[in-house]
Amino acid sequence: MYFDVVLLLINASTLSIPFPTPSLASTAHLALSVDAELSPLVRRAFEVKGDVLQVNYAATTNRMLRVAVNGFIESVGVVIGVMKDLDVDVVYEPVTESLEGVQGLDVPKVKG
Repeated sequence: MYFDVVLLLINASTLSIPFPTPSLASTAHLALSVDAELSPLVRRAFEVKGDVLQVNYAATTNRMLRVAVNGFIESVGVVIGVMKDLDVDVVYEPVTESLEGVQGLDVPKVKG
């Protein structure tokens, strides 16, 4: 006998994670979307809205939702940590220094 399996996703959560720039939000999206959810009982969708990475979660149970979101938050911490380690200015404050004198950089091409 054949039965259709219908997944009832009744538990949902939306996470909004702000970043200093839209570019960093997009980079985080690309880094975090590589890993699929481990459980077929959990669904996740990403959306970048300006400098905010929005993540929508849905799961069959509260427990599944909690476990999935907790794991995702750990991954976000790793991504932000890497951003911070690679360029402190990116995470903490906008870069205000001039690009004049940077070896190998053609400043007129960068400005416009």
